[in-house]
Amino acid sequence: MTFTPAIDPDIEYPDSDGKPMADNTEQYEWIVKIKENLEILFATSPNVFIAGDLLWYPVQDKKITGPVAPDVMVVFGRPKGRRGSYKQWQEDNIAPQVVFEILSPSNSLEEMERKLLFYQRYGVEEYYLYDPDSHNFQGWLRQEGLLSSIPEIKGWVSPRLNIRFDLREDGLEIYSLDGQKF
Repeated sequence: MTFTPAIDPDIEYPDSDGKPMADNTEQYEWIVKIKENLEILFATSPNVFIAGDLLWYPVQDKKITGPVAPDVMVVFGRPKGRRGSYKQWQEDNIAPQVVFEILSPSNSLEEMERKLLFYQRYGVEEYYLYDPDSHNFQGWLRQEGLLSSIPEIKGWVSPRLNIRFDLREDGLEIYSLDGQKF
């Protein structure tokens, strides 16, 4: 027998936070580049859901701080398809395993620290943060229940996505394992 929790009618789960997807063309181009190339990479995998700027509600609780809308998120074990938001309790309680954020001038240090803590709390396995202006690229990998900074990100291969990150003087380049550049 399967138990399905009742939806609390007093809790609203909006599909939009009212914020723009990107603050500028470069941030938008990076979001689209990553999301669409991952869609191509996993096109034949029916249970890999990839989304850009989609609100993620990890728990059904009106006290939750959030939700968060990662610039790109990848969820293994969930079917492709349209969603207004990602309500984790309706998705077999599977959290996004990989999240990307592309910094824009409006992102504050406090906001990005809150997101890191949110991703850590709710089970993200890999978190990548890129600043296209400074070419700073950072990554975190879940180890022993915590997101730990990846010490050497240049040449790093994502354990989940099997893509390689190459940080060059002129910015980040991403490659599939067959050498195709994103």
